[in-house]
Amino acid sequence: MISVSYKTNNTLIMKYHILTIFTMAIILSSCTNPGSSPSESSEGFIIEKGLNVSHWLSQTKIRGAEREAYMQAADFELIAKLGFDHVRIPIDEVHFWDESGNRHEDAFELLHTAINWSFDNNLRVIVDLHVIRSHHFNADDNTLWTDSLEQQKFWGFWEELSAELKQYPVDKLAYELMNEAVADDPEDWNNLIARGIKLVREEEPDRIIVVGSNKWQQVFTFPDLKVPENDTNIILSFHFYSPFLFTHHQAPWSSIGTYDGAVTYPGMTVDTSEYADLDDELLDRIKSENGYFDKASLEEDIMIAKKIADNRGLPLYCGEFGCFPITPLEMRVALYQDLMSIFKKHDIAWSHWNYKNDFPVVDENSLEPIEEIVDALIQN
Repeated sequence: MISVSYKTNNTLIMKYHILTIFTMAIILSSCTNPGSSPSESSEGFIIEKGLNVSHWLSQTKIRGAEREAYMQAADFELIAKLGFDHVRIPIDEVHFWDESGNRHEDAFELLHTAINWSFDNNLRVIVDLHVIRSHHFNADDNTLWTDSLEQQKFWGFWEELSAELKQYPVDKLAYELMNEAVADDPEDWNNLIARGIKLVREEEPDRIIVVGSNKWQQVFTFPDLKVPENDTNIILSFHFYSPFLFTHHQAPWSSIGTYDGAVTYPGMTVDTSEYADLDDELLDRIKSENGYFDKASLEEDIMIAKKIADNRGLPLYCGEFGCFPITPLEMRVALYQDLMSIFKKHDIAWSHWNYKNDFPVVDENSLEPIEEIVDALIQN
């Protein structure tokens, strides 16, 4: 559980389909009154287990009525009922501003609606600027790192978003300035984020800011990450999709998505006997990702980030993890149970990717929970 003000909140972990009056009382006691100002926050930004509300205001071509219908008040009610305590809401530049920088007011209205639906259900919120026109985490060439005008635009987005969102209490809403930076030189990311944090701090000195490391927020790049010293209102964030051959098995957007052989967790993800049937290009990709993974190996990797966060006196957050649902359900459950055990042991809050769509915890049509997955996430 993360409490940036280092206060504790012994929230009862419950069976996901039962929400008791006692648990509601515990959650409510940690929240600022709805009418309070950001400066009146007393308990800190407390999060433990969350979901990404993705493919709504980010990474989707849907607009208009279809986009409005994709997430409704009932979805946020269900997220809370299942036992999650916060949502991470990815947003994209193309949804919020046109190429000339003019606002798409309908997207801003949807974001405010989502925030209020979250607060209505005692869910805290992280607003994550996920993709911008000059930077995509899967792009080969991101002009953000070489074009000073694009950097000015990025900082301008956060000046505008801060002005738009600073009305919300700091114990309920946080900012993630950019998702999964991919810079050849980690100093390019360090410099960009330092300026972004400084801009937000001019108007919002107490706002919680989530910051990840370079190269897709991997734990392995945490040693290169720099954040302002003496700023305790920062959460360090990593994303964790190990073992990648398992979590992205047959994911169509992945470089290893065409591999349709067997995968295993725990153990050697791909048995080397499978290699004989692979073409050279795919074989190289599989070999580069293959290995033996179990709870001990996952914990060893996660500790890279944990030790750095502890040394800097900052909380640690896993903002994304999950499995493409083609993988065997019992193995997915085993992976999730291991991750939950690691996160709990080391006081790491987390947000599963995602609520519905590509790595779902509910059926997208009926909104019925995938019971085995939700149990593995919530019941540990």
